[in-house]
Amino acid sequence: MARKTKAEAEQTRQVIIDAARCVFHECGVGRTSLEEVARVAGVTRGAIYWHFENKAALFFAMRDESSTALAQVDAYLTSPDFPNPLDAIERSILAFFEMLENNPSVRQTFEIMSLRCEYVDEFAPVLQEVNKPCLGFLAKLNTAYARAAEKGFLRLGLDPEAVAYDTLSFTTGLFNNWLASGDLDDPRVRVPAIVRTHMSLRRRS
Repeated sequence: MARKTKAEAEQTRQVIIDAARCVFHECGVGRTSLEEVARVAGVTRGAIYWHFENKAALFFAMRDESSTALAQVDAYLTSPDFPNPLDAIERSILAFFEMLENNPSVRQTFEIMSLRCEYVDEFAPVLQEVNKPCLGFLAKLNTAYARAAEKGFLRLGLDPEAVAYDTLSFTTGLFNNWLASGDLDDPRVRVPAIVRTHMSLRRRS
């Protein structure tokens, strides 16, 4: 019986997270009340507070659900399946956009973090946490580009650290353009070619 109770509690928690994602996406995080999340989830406000201390904690729980998918994308950067680290970087960036295209809940989460959340008041400290994945990606890019240079794959004259920053900026910019394109197919269809062009400029002839 205890196991069933624990399972039911976990199911309720998941229902609340899913409802929060929908309401955050529709209304914006700042304009979302826990009462509205409770209404959409079909639970009491007390049930939300039983699982989450406040709206910020609920926001983090929603964000953390995308961490597994993001970790799979980052794993390409250190995968032994790519003798050329530049191939690993290219695959990782392409996998990120494939994840956005094919995983609606992850896509919604990224849209919320990028377009529907004001990082002020109680959410001011949240911004630093939200940026941590980018910093982790940058660190892995630095390592991958350094390995590419050591193995002779990186174009001569390029500094691995500078190129890593450039690729981070490229990826975040392309991500913002991807989001801004909405349901337009053409900009999103062109993403693979754009990524491959970006990487080709870093490859040694």
